[in-house]
Amino acid sequence: MYALYLKEIRSFLSSIIGYVFMLIFIVTTWLFLWIIDGDHNLLNGGVADLIPFYNLAPLILLMLIPAITMKSFADERKMGTIELLYTRPLTDFSILMAKYFAGVTLVVVSLIPTVVYYISIYYLGDPIGVIDSGATITSFIGLVLLGASFVAIGIFASSITNNQIVAFIVAMFLCWFIFSGLSLLGSYATFAGMDRVIQYASLDYHYQSIKKGVIILSDMVYFLSVIVFFLFAAHNTLKAIRK
Repeated sequence: MYALYLKEIRSFLSSIIGYVFMLIFIVTTWLFLWIIDGDHNLLNGGVADLIPFYNLAPLILLMLIPAITMKSFADERKMGTIELLYTRPLTDFSILMAKYFAGVTLVVVSLIPTVVYYISIYYLGDPIGVIDSGATITSFIGLVLLGASFVAIGIFASSITNNQIVAFIVAMFLCWFIFSGLSLLGSYATFAGMDRVIQYASLDYHYQSIKKGVIILSDMVYFLSVIVFFLFAAHNTLKAIRK
């Protein structure tokens, strides 16, 4: 499993995909947070926090992560190399987790440079250091969990088709629907007592809680449940393909 994990990491870094992902994420957040005059601009907020960044990042990730996961299994199936993976002394679970952890690693590596935003706000604050560091770290953990959830969804979408474009579209739709679509659907107040349940089922509902700097066990369980659910679905798909 570890060897396959390293192979996936090298695959990301030996091609332009991994670097483009990191570059687009960093440049886009930098432009919206520091250059473009708008709601996400940190200098316009008047408050020493990174809430605008944590509002913006999920919207970028739900478009970018499907782009890096779409080839995980779709490309293997199209090229016929998935049969070669099955000949190795690896279980379906090991293959799945190697690809999943490689995707999560790329997301985390892309997030690390954003520490510069924290340092900048730390010294721009009046007085220096007024930013709530604890809440910022908690929000960062929430963003990592959200990214990990998107990767699981993307891996699942890639496992059900041999077409990368289809995998990308399905993954992006599922990421959007589970993140904000359910929350939006519940806000219409058309499902009576179920509105609250529908909103609770959205990733955004739980992300908003963590973004405020509060880690609640139920939110952590929810994120882990989403990850496990989609990885389990992808695992069953792989078992079906092997047969």
